[in-house]
Amino acid sequence: MTKVMGKTSLRQGEITQRAKRKRVNRNVRRPNRSLSGDIFIVFLLCVFGFFFAFPLIFAINHAFKPMNELFMFPPRLFVINPTMNNLSDLFILMSRSWVTFSRYVFNTVFITFVGTVGHLMVASMGAYAVSKYTFPGSKAFFNLVIITLMFSGFVTAIPNFLILAQLGWIDTFWAVIIPSFAFPMGFFLLKQFIDTVPMSLVESAKIDGAGEWRIYTRIVMPLVKPAMLTAMIFSVQGLWNNPQANLIYTEQLKTLPFALQQIVGSPHTPNIARAGVGAAVAMVMMIVPIILFIVAQSNILSTMANSGIKE
Repeated sequence: MTKVMGKTSLRQGEITQRAKRKRVNRNVRRPNRSLSGDIFIVFLLCVFGFFFAFPLIFAINHAFKPMNELFMFPPRLFVINPTMNNLSDLFILMSRSWVTFSRYVFNTVFITFVGTVGHLMVASMGAYAVSKYTFPGSKAFFNLVIITLMFSGFVTAIPNFLILAQLGWIDTFWAVIIPSFAFPMGFFLLKQFIDTVPMSLVESAKIDGAGEWRIYTRIVMPLVKPAMLTAMIFSVQGLWNNPQANLIYTEQLKTLPFALQQIVGSPHTPNIARAGVGAAVAMVMMIVPIILFIVAQSNILSTMANSGIKE
């Protein structure tokens, strides 16, 4: 009798567990898309991904093409007979320059590093003040920053040159570094991201006795790390690929992009014999921005997803 009762209780327990599982499965929210819809979305993402990756794939393959494939019509996306001659010719030409290749690299790295660090400091401190405090002219200042995003660098080139000439910074590194501190895109991204930090967190830190600098460095900045990395990417890209030919004239102070452009030739009078070297130059100049983007791509996506969310 006890065995029968034990079996019935076990069966009842199994029945109740099955009923609970069915209820849980009913409450689970299932996606509305069908299998065909998922396949279509994946296919669409692959098409758009290839569309955006096409210039990068073409540039990398173009750098390893021999001369007969560079001028092939119609042009081919992938290289048939890869060669390293383009890269070797580039380094041979750079070694023959009376200014060493390492000097050009140092100038570019120094300008990029100092300009990026200064831009992140200035933009983050300004964005923190505009975001978390209200003072006379704060909204007008932020609106002015938004307006500057609409202007191209070619529009402000002449006023920028006149100001730098009055300060005596022409033909120095500061002519490139100091204006990069005021890059408006970084300020805009940081301000929008700092808006997501609750003001109650700042006020509670003040109650605990934390000063403004401690709140800025220990509380706010760690929370906006994705935006900082995104602003760093934009700053490095703008400084690394800019030859700054209109601000620096001394050969020992010129940057790597300007030196590489001199080797290839101007766009108006291209050197056909150095077409392979030009393809190698394009690939070399893409290496640093691509590496930085790969390292910080998750933070960039987080910034783009959360830049419009506020408290």
